[in-house]
Amino acid sequence: MKINHIVIIGAGFAGLRLARKLNNNPDFKVTLVDRNNFHQFQPLMYQVATANLDASNISFPLRSIFQKSKNVTIRISELNTIDTANKSVHTSTGILAYDTLVIATGADTNYFGNKEIKNHAFPMKSTMEALQLRNQIIQNFEDATMSTNTDRVEQLLTVVVVGGGPTGIELSGALAELKHEKIPHEYPELNEKLMKIYLLEGSPKVLGNMSENASKKAKEYLEKMGVIVITNTYVKAYDGESVLLQDGGSIASSMVIWAAGITGNLPSGIAADRVGSGNRIIVDEFNRVQDVENVFALGDIAFMATPHYPKGLPQVANVAIDQASNLAKNLKNLNLGKPLIPYKYNNKGSMATVGRNKAVVDLAKPRLSFQGFFAWLLWMVLHLFLLIGFKNRMVVFINWVYKYFMRNQSLSLLLTPLLKRNKPEN
Repeated sequence: MKINHIVIIGAGFAGLRLARKLNNNPDFKVTLVDRNNFHQFQPLMYQVATANLDASNISFPLRSIFQKSKNVTIRISELNTIDTANKSVHTSTGILAYDTLVIATGADTNYFGNKEIKNHAFPMKSTMEALQLRNQIIQNFEDATMSTNTDRVEQLLTVVVVGGGPTGIELSGALAELKHEKIPHEYPELNEKLMKIYLLEGSPKVLGNMSENASKKAKEYLEKMGVIVITNTYVKAYDGESVLLQDGGSIASSMVIWAAGITGNLPSGIAADRVGSGNRIIVDEFNRVQDVENVFALGDIAFMATPHYPKGLPQVANVAIDQASNLAKNLKNLNLGKPLIPYKYNNKGSMATVGRNKAVVDLAKPRLSFQGFFAWLLWMVLHLFLLIGFKNRMVVFINWVYKYFMRNQSLSLLLTPLLKRNKPEN
């Protein structure tokens, strides 16, 4: 039997799970392609951005994960284009021929075509972006200590989070805790009250995909923590100094964090008629790209419409992970001449944490919504379980326990670029 060479583009939740499911299977040769040499655990990036976790706690080197693999090759490259006619992938380090191609390129920040916002707002879809955000928050604190202008200090300390989904909720809560725990201890010369945190949401409620109880409770938690939550509000423009709202209002702020939406990371080479809502690749119930031989798409980049989800399945981690597991079974079935198994989305529910002892959880089966301390514990256990490796779970757990009891955990390193040394003259 010929060995099936599978090229996987992207080492996110879907791509990594598929590679691990096919690991050391002699029927497959797997090439995992990603621009980074590590897997990024996106659900905890906001904790890196707010100095609660170190980047190494949520970023896992791919070569370490597959160090004992006999059939998985790691290729660190930028994807240039896909040539389905010649069954090849063009990357920054060369051309890869494939027997089966799996596109798992994920999603990126959606600025809805507003270039000014894109140029000035901070996204948070990668470890590097989370570190840049952390660096800027600390730099703004430092700059505020040097200013004698109260209006300027308030502008430097004010943070505007755009988007009231789980990322926006969790980030706003973490920023509120950072405000109350960091400024009094590390920046006593600053007036804590001058730091304002805004959460702006365009729809009538935060956590729009969760229950009414979860939405109301999350908003209540945030407001008690001092976050100013404004719904039915859209950002029209941002020039780096002031946020202009569609109703004509404005907020003076040197930092806007954009968490208002995502769009598929669509690779070049995919025909326009195979692209659906959200810049995602249209797939069938087996994650096959329509009218293309031996090409599949998984996770956030895949548009799989169902009767219950006509606009496509939710772009969440468990969909990506489960689709990858299902595809691994189907690739093995194809080798054995067995029928394919359609992917069926199992909605397990939704959750979001707001801060210490505060979280909201909606379970799908049984249909149940609850909030508070127990929901917060459940959120922590689930995220620890999803982390890769026992060591990483222990490190994150210890960090969380330390911060819970000590409250003021500082990972606030201000990272500045190294200056190149001048070459000595001859």
